[in-house]
Amino acid sequence: MKLRLFAAGVLLFSIFSQAQAPPPDTGIGVDEKLGDKLPLGLAFKDENGRTVKLGELIDRPTLLMLVYYRCPSVCSPFLNGVVDVMDKMDLKAGKDYNALVISFDDRETPDLALQKKANYLKTFRNPIDGNGMRFLTGDTAGVQAITGAVGFRYKRQGEDFLHPVTLMAISPKGEIVRYLYGIQFNPFDVKMALNEAAAGRPGPTVNRVLLYCFSYDPEGKTYAFNILKVTGTVMIFFILAFGAWLVIATKKSRKEKETHVQQ
Repeated sequence: MKLRLFAAGVLLFSIFSQAQAPPPDTGIGVDEKLGDKLPLGLAFKDENGRTVKLGELIDRPTLLMLVYYRCPSVCSPFLNGVVDVMDKMDLKAGKDYNALVISFDDRETPDLALQKKANYLKTFRNPIDGNGMRFLTGDTAGVQAITGAVGFRYKRQGEDFLHPVTLMAISPKGEIVRYLYGIQFNPFDVKMALNEAAAGRPGPTVNRVLLYCFSYDPEGKTYAFNILKVTGTVMIFFILAFGAWLVIATKKSRKEKETHVQQ
């Protein structure tokens, strides 16, 4: 009987230990590097085969995507989701922001990038400036530098790759401002991320109001109404207004008393 109880205890301990053990590190994922700056001197080939530097293309808030063009699985749905949200926003690619797609497969060429760009530009319901969405390829050093800079971890598996998908918002200075995950995106979330990226540049007053009223929720991976900040601001406004009313009312009362005494 004691032997059975001991064996059961060992079994339960083994199950509990396995349940508590951290999941194995697959080496695939995203290590967020918010606030870090991209190496803007990195050179890539654009879809026309010209050598361009990141700093030349990130001259305004930028949506950055790392994919590979021959991807048989998630890259196409991901890019379709990005095109869809770009189509729904009132911000215009090439004017208010740029979109930058970079292949992390160093075997891919500008010819393939050009083909992919042509295909995706056709899917926009509202046509965009072709310079507003660029498709790049690079050599091994460039690919490793950009993936390392944004914390993008992937692994080669045969002829393909295991990799995450994330949409990144980059400031005009090359700083990583926000990571958005998934293959479908809320236009409000993407617009807010771009507004955050553009915070150092002059913009419409409504954008500054939105940034003040909404904050990014890192757990929910979305933007939420900041009720504490807004409520606090409203309370301060009413306190100041009430204080101003008291001062004005007191002065008015004193003047009325002085006038009454003089009469």
